[in-house]
Amino acid sequence: METIMKKTPLNEVHRHSGARMVEFGGWDMPVQYTGVIAEHLAVRQSAGLFDVSHMGEIEVSGAQALDFLQHATINDASTLVDGQVQYSALCYPDGGVVDDLTVYRFNRERFLLCVNAANSEKDFAWLKTLQAESPFTTFEVNDRSSEFAQLALQGPKAEQILSRVTDLDLTKIKTYFFAEGRVAGVETVVSRTGYTGEDGFELYLAPDAAVTIWQALMQHGGDEGLVPVGLGARDTLRLEKAYALYGHEITAEIMPLEARLGWITKLGKGGFVGCNALLEAKERGLKRNLIGLKLSGPGVPREGYRVEYQGRDVGYVTSGTMSPTLRQGIALALVKKEFADADDFDIVIRNRTVAAKRTKLPFV
Repeated sequence: METIMKKTPLNEVHRHSGARMVEFGGWDMPVQYTGVIAEHLAVRQSAGLFDVSHMGEIEVSGAQALDFLQHATINDASTLVDGQVQYSALCYPDGGVVDDLTVYRFNRERFLLCVNAANSEKDFAWLKTLQAESPFTTFEVNDRSSEFAQLALQGPKAEQILSRVTDLDLTKIKTYFFAEGRVAGVETVVSRTGYTGEDGFELYLAPDAAVTIWQALMQHGGDEGLVPVGLGARDTLRLEKAYALYGHEITAEIMPLEARLGWITKLGKGGFVGCNALLEAKERGLKRNLIGLKLSGPGVPREGYRVEYQGRDVGYVTSGTMSPTLRQGIALALVKKEFADADDFDIVIRNRTVAAKRTKLPFV
């Protein structure tokens, strides 16, 4: 039986705009409009508008909502104030990653988790399992994904463009904070966050308002160079900034400590799922590290390609691309720890080795 792909409220808008559509995490999504490189550079230089309505939203609410989140997530949610956002993750007891996510604190008794599209149902089921086992009882976990569409306006011109269609004073919304107000006359959660490394905003709104806000932003941003952007450039943008992507840099088999996410892993907090395994791994020494590689010659590194050091197999590429900004092949690679400080590697591309140098991250 053929599986019917889910569609965002903007599906017809994408098709009328000439987008090339692909299946992604069970969704029919635009991979590109005019082309990945042009869209990528527009975000770096001016602004781009992304439909990210496929992302999932899970609400944790009630008197013990914070207590539950402290147990479920690896970062310290107790540091959040109202209107603040936190990057975090869910881990399994063995330290592997269920998913990475962002936590939005509306107040002490209401939090919204934004989770990856392909993991949304898995994450909700995992949180319900933890809820059933929890000593805390006065909180609820609800899947709110069907109640939200989500747009991302990213790039150096993002604030200027959004200010034309909102009553909010955007200068007062600092990075990793959010506010509620009207955008194009529609009640919207406006968050100064993103997945591109540029300044920008993620907008949470009712699905039936998505077309209105999309069209208002495109209309008011055209003279600033605003373009619609697909998933292709979303990936190259995040990779240039060395942001983790679930299923690549982090998986059920890759711990956050191995994936450069020690900064969100608050081992001192204790008591969270996976904490003991992560503490043990840190004490005995990690076996693998995520590093950045730049190709010294022509070629495009891709996920799964073998990484060698002096002819020895020492790891593999988790994500790779041709960087539109650098015009050079770049890769994130998970390598054996004893080789992680070496400078010169080879990546095996189609049965030939291409020299690559370890580089500081992010790439751009």
